[in-house]
Amino acid sequence: MSFFGKLKDRLFKTSSKLDEGLSDIVGEGEPAPLAAAEPDPAPSLMTPAPVPPPALDAPIAPAARPGLLGRLFGREEVEVPRRTLDDAMLEEIEDLLVASDMGVDTALRVTANLAEGRMGRRLSVPEIKEILSAEVARIMEGVARPMPIYPKLPQVVLVVGVNGSGKTTTIGKLASQFRAAGKTVVIAAGDTFRAAAVEQLQVWGQRAGVPVLTAAQGSDPASLAFDAMERAARDGADLLLIDTAGRLQNRQDLMEELAKIVRVIRKKDPSAPHNTLLVLDATTGQNALSQVEIFRKIADVTGLVMTKLDGTAKGGVLVALADKFGLPIHAIGVGEQIDDLAPFDPEEFARALTGAA
Repeated sequence: MSFFGKLKDRLFKTSSKLDEGLSDIVGEGEPAPLAAAEPDPAPSLMTPAPVPPPALDAPIAPAARPGLLGRLFGREEVEVPRRTLDDAMLEEIEDLLVASDMGVDTALRVTANLAEGRMGRRLSVPEIKEILSAEVARIMEGVARPMPIYPKLPQVVLVVGVNGSGKTTTIGKLASQFRAAGKTVVIAAGDTFRAAAVEQLQVWGQRAGVPVLTAAQGSDPASLAFDAMERAARDGADLLLIDTAGRLQNRQDLMEELAKIVRVIRKKDPSAPHNTLLVLDATTGQNALSQVEIFRKIADVTGLVMTKLDGTAKGGVLVALADKFGLPIHAIGVGEQIDDLAPFDPEEFARALTGAA
């Protein structure tokens, strides 16, 4: 199964909510009337004589099946439920999008575009899904960009985010994928406060054939980042991926420590870090927007990676992020396997999110 096949399959919580919600909304309207069956003609002088029954030994002809037009317009045709698009219906759809964590502003924008030129029309659930999918894809199209690769060596990639967002796993997957693409990669285990994070990176490093630089537990992560840059330059590495400790965006002391890491990196190379990736957990919902605002101020975030889309009904937050910030979305993840992190495709994501066929 392709990655986005898995995405569509695993985003069932979100798409199911939209499915059910749209069905309830449209179901409040009345289905279009079925075509009325034509009455039997009244007898008249021109009625032909009855046809005599066939002989007992004559073959029995198969019953006539309705033709194409009969199947299209006859009584067997089941009409898809539809509802006339009006202000009340738009408000219900808007509430449904907000419930999928798309955010009020983005939901208003999407429903406004849905309404344009369609007010008073009778719409079915599949038609609404197609329209919503196209609107989401349009919003996301400008932010779907892979992480840029620069000629500067080593290219320093700083990975930041709050506790439990999936930074360590994302670094391991990126290292493995870049290594498979022929890049020389070094990992710096900058979360010096959590032994489990270091061990997890070492497992990924062994799996990918990538060295993992560590320091004593509790040591200065900025010092480790500086040493890692020297080691990566000495080894001629293409990429240096620096992990950082998970930080709550409302903890000023932790954010100042992150700012110190950035300052130390820039003493070694004023152009670094060349990429600062913010890893976001999709299950945090609208809280992801405040995370982006804070981390942009501290670490000059250049791109986003969204994880755990398989565990939430709030995949719509990615649409809100794209609409509000316009930051590049480099990759999304829907699981723990190496191929469960892939470049972001706006059309496939939009169809998975809305449940469009």
